[in-house]
Amino acid sequence: MAGCIILLIVGIALVVKGGDWFVDAASWFAEVSGIPTFIIGATIVSVATTLPEVLVSSLSAAEGSAGMAIGNAVGSVNCNIALIMALSLLFMPGILKRRDYIAKICMLLGVISVLWALSSTGKVLEWWEGLIVIAFFFAFMVENLLSAKRHAKLSALEEQDDISKDGVQLYTAEEFEFEIQKDFNSKSMLTIKRTGIQFEKSTLVKNIILFIVGAGAIVVGAQLMCDNGSEFASLLGVSDDLIGVTILAVGTSLPELVTAITAIAKKKSDLSVGNVIGANIIDISLILPLCSFISAGKFSTPLPVSPQSLTLDFPFCLAVAGLALLPALALGKFQRWQGGLLIAGYVTYITLLVLNTLHVIAIF
Repeated sequence: MAGCIILLIVGIALVVKGGDWFVDAASWFAEVSGIPTFIIGATIVSVATTLPEVLVSSLSAAEGSAGMAIGNAVGSVNCNIALIMALSLLFMPGILKRRDYIAKICMLLGVISVLWALSSTGKVLEWWEGLIVIAFFFAFMVENLLSAKRHAKLSALEEQDDISKDGVQLYTAEEFEFEIQKDFNSKSMLTIKRTGIQFEKSTLVKNIILFIVGAGAIVVGAQLMCDNGSEFASLLGVSDDLIGVTILAVGTSLPELVTAITAIAKKKSDLSVGNVIGANIIDISLILPLCSFISAGKFSTPLPVSPQSLTLDFPFCLAVAGLALLPALALGKFQRWQGGLLIAGYVTYITLLVLNTLHVIAIF
């Protein structure tokens, strides 16, 4: 038991830290290759930050642990909203810009509802139903790109206005190029011909190492989490579903928790809320379809959905998403009471799961 717990903790640590390294390196490579910043943030970073959940659930599905696969994906959403986002709302309720979030909120509530409805039919998720769900992921990516491009243009216009008002003298193109070359001549530099971006060789080596080590750490950590999570459930005599929505879900949501705490400390509530909503849409619309494809391809069977997921996990997921986002969408701002109710709801949710597991009550 002790060894299982230690390896589970090591797996969580590898996934969290590996994910951090991988995202940083992938973002750097994307930037120096000339990909616009708004595309990097809207696509590469968005998907990369959910890579731990993707791998943990995919490996679980490949090993036949459908309960952990679904539990991790849905449980991560529950944790993100009812614990992480709730902390942000409790300590720092902020304004909700309807134009920025209305499409994302509709997508999140829509994909949860569709997934719950599809899973309830036959208590499985077929591969073709996975195609319906993954359509939400691609729609989110397109909306994310359009939104990020719009914000990039607005920021550029605002920056130009500020420069004009302040009367700042700008470099000419020739002067700016000369200054860059003068700085770079004293160092061993590499140049990307297509973009003209220059950087030190040591920076390239560092990011290559971070990319490889980060990806490897995520894979190894995800495997440790799957293997030891399943073993831990067996030793405790509980279901894979319970381990999935608790230990694995919280473990893979640690990056979002760190982001939320940082946002609270820096008084940037929009950062936390936007990160959580985006991560949730990807968790639901990408991970479970991938798991259904894996199940169909490896076992020639649809992905089984447990009574726990249908009776408690999906309903709670839809309820907390609605409670967190619909009042804010109507009022144009978040309320502190929402954070309190969400945390109370999360405690109640976990308590019900534990009591059902201990056979104190019978929910499913």
